[in-house]
Amino acid sequence: MASCKKSALNVAGSGTPSADSTKYNSDWTYATHGNSAPDYTTVFPQNAVNTLEITMTAAQWTSIRNNMKALYGADFGSNINLPPAGTTSTTEPDYVDVTLKFNGKTWKNVGYRLKGNSTLRTAWTQGNYKLPFRLNFDKFEDKYPGTTNQHFFGFEELSFSPGAKDQSLIHEKMAADVFRQAGIPAAVTAFYKVYVDIGSGLKYCGVYTAVEVPDDNMIKAQFGEESGNMYKPESNFLTFNQTVFEKKNNETAADYTDVKTFITALNSATRTSDPAKWRTDLEAIFNMEHFLKYLAINNTIVNWDSYGVMAHNYYLYNHTTKKLTWIPWDHNEAFAGSPGITGSAVVGPPGPPGPGGGGGMTGLSLTMNEVSSSWPLLRYIADDPIYFSKYKAYMKAFKDNVFTEAYMNGLIDKYQSLITPFAIGVNGEKPSYTYLTSEASFTSSFTALKTHVTARRALVTTFVL
Repeated sequence: MASCKKSALNVAGSGTPSADSTKYNSDWTYATHGNSAPDYTTVFPQNAVNTLEITMTAAQWTSIRNNMKALYGADFGSNINLPPAGTTSTTEPDYVDVTLKFNGKTWKNVGYRLKGNSTLRTAWTQGNYKLPFRLNFDKFEDKYPGTTNQHFFGFEELSFSPGAKDQSLIHEKMAADVFRQAGIPAAVTAFYKVYVDIGSGLKYCGVYTAVEVPDDNMIKAQFGEESGNMYKPESNFLTFNQTVFEKKNNETAADYTDVKTFITALNSATRTSDPAKWRTDLEAIFNMEHFLKYLAINNTIVNWDSYGVMAHNYYLYNHTTKKLTWIPWDHNEAFAGSPGITGSAVVGPPGPPGPGGGGGMTGLSLTMNEVSSSWPLLRYIADDPIYFSKYKAYMKAFKDNVFTEAYMNGLIDKYQSLITPFAIGVNGEKPSYTYLTSEASFTSSFTALKTHVTARRALVTTFVL
């Protein structure tokens, strides 16, 4: 995204490498290593599984361990002295510079860091080498000038999800695909076999889902523009707090007028005194039709780790004509559980407020009757007859046109066929490098997904009548 990335090309306005680049890396070409147009076909193939090799030194692995001990209070494979969940540091782990190989080419001094919350915590303390991570290809350009504005087929950053709580390993990809199929922009994804060397040789770390980072190329590719403000909030929208609205671009402008106006309009007293004016004012800054469609999809498939239970895992982009628009993010918890048409207040552990004020890890009911005023965007939609009627109509359309057994079962079968040779069997994932409990659990998970689709369709059919 032009407003987020470094603006200088290796040679301004051309595909010619700088002297630093070619001297530093003989594999350098503009298409593969430069700030070229993003090559989605190569980086995110939809009918193949890519292979990625990451190499670091033993000293770098030690550095990662020391950093994680400082953040989490525990070394790799140990939970000794680990603080309770929700009390560990929220600081992101440090980057180390690694070597990456892909399709016979090498990228040098690529930024690599661990990522995630509960997934990372669990993997780290269990000593599972299938760790979630993120790559930043020009993170170390100040230290290594040969990597100035280095990219990966036009991508500056990539995120890799290990499927930690998913025996099928396809939830992350399938949810993103379903959102886009239904008309909701979402990050493009693809499956990768990942090998990592921490100083003792390459080890197979299993099947990952590579996910594009929304503030890289996604906005321009799916919205057709990229100049508006983009945020990655940690807010439930009760009040405006600048510290929880992380800007992903336009940082120097320090202009938060759009999200301030949105929160003011959302919580205006006109909601009860003059509902028509409340809706008009809200829609002048926020793309409500888009959000209602997103919400209908999210509640149909079941995705608890999202707004309404947790105040994270979404972006907001202020589009020139479409206003503040919702972008879903992080779908590894999707397609889990099956809350009913109505729900009850959740009493959960300490942490971000859940539907009833706790942190319960369960999806929302279709009516969202259990959602408290702690989540005004959902509570007010459920209370407003105009918005609630549209929400139900979007849910019916999604069930009839996208969330069909033919389409969903086709996706499930396709992805099962793609990754099975690399998940189980002689070339599959191995202990200490997997979250699969058994080969049988992997195989049966696809049948369970199909059952989930059928059950949710039946529930939605009853709800929207």
